Amino acid sequence: MPAETANRKSLPPVVRQFGVVSFLNDLASEMVYPLLPALITSRLGAGALALGALDGIAEAVAAGTKLMAGRVADNVRRRRPTVVWGYAVAAVARPIMAHAASAWQVIALRAADRTGKGMRNPPRDAVIADASPPAIRGRAFGYHRSMDHAGAVAGPLIAWILLSAAGMTPSQVIAWSIVPGALAVAVVVWATRHIGKVRSELGDRAAPESSSNTDEPAPAIHSSKSLLSLIMLFALARFPETLFLLRLQDVGVAVALVPALWAALHVVRALGSYPGGWLSDRIGPRLTMLLGWASYAIVCLGLALAARPLVATAWFLGFGAVTTLTESPERAFVTGFTARRRGTRFGIYHAGVGVAGLVGGLTFGAIYAAAGGVIALNLSAGLGAVLVAAGTFTRQ
Repeated sequence: MPAETANRKSLPPVVRQFGVVSFLNDLASEMVYPLLPALITSRLGAGALALGALDGIAEAVAAGTKLMAGRVADNVRRRRPTVVWGYAVAAVARPIMAHAASAWQVIALRAADRTGKGMRNPPRDAVIADASPPAIRGRAFGYHRSMDHAGAVAGPLIAWILLSAAGMTPSQVIAWSIVPGALAVAVVVWATRHIGKVRSELGDRAAPESSSNTDEPAPAIHSSKSLLSLIMLFALARFPETLFLLRLQDVGVAVALVPALWAALHVVRALGSYPGGWLSDRIGPRLTMLLGWASYAIVCLGLALAARPLVATAWFLGFGAVTTLTESPERAFVTGFTARRRGTRFGIYHAGVGVAGLVGGLTFGAIYAAAGGVIALNLSAGLGAVLVAAGTFTRQ
């Protein structure tokens, strides 16, 4: 097999290294996040309002940061410090939460954690896109997402072991998150040491769109923007994961089983992300996303109709499969516009999806509270079906 063909089929080293970084970082993050409600309500004496502000403020800050980081990432030389600082800020902010004296301090530190996420995501995705030939971009992002979800499985399990077997308090577990966080920073510093050389090794894909050297065909501008709008609308129409968990409890799933089901959901995502990326490479991001949106509508309908805990659990795990058909293809699609201003486009994508998800989460939360989970799920399923129909008539 010629060397060029082999290189197009195997994942670039920097993609694999970023996978390790994401595994370690998400492990640290998921050690902390499930314990924050107990920290805020039990030790610090705050209530539901503080919990709502925790995610609302954090996601709003992250969305604004992603837009700025995306523009910065258009300059290749600035990508490494932006990515490194993004992981470093999060690695420092998380363990400090263990020493917080009030709920607002936890909220501020959570916002700092999400600021780090906003800083690193657009330049990191731009690096993965630049390093990966078009034929394997879906698999590259699929591998990265699978490692991220694997960390989301390991983090809660490690936290549970430290709490139950080692007898640690939630605050002590949160403090120990500094270990995987620091390892993530160390690996990303090493992985990005040659970040400026990626383009020269793979050809000048960073050239302006009029360059004849680029090997990336640009889709029609109008249709591309239409599909990107549908991606944002899907984020708006998607049911929040916390409400999925609430629906499980409504049909009789024991609260004690929820952490295990949360870990199981990420197992499905970890196992399915790479195959989802492979499918995107085979049939294209648009068709793969349409399959994901259609599957989402079916899952929502199934969970709305489920009357027994076992059936509801099966549909909930099916939601993990939906993610494998949307996350990687979305990133592959954003990459495919051509390489010019790739960082800015990833910033717009991440910020747009984040804001849409926040608005959708608040909306469906209000509908759930007022009309119940069945109506909220059916509404979300209907919106998903409408997006499938719209996407069918949108060319990539």
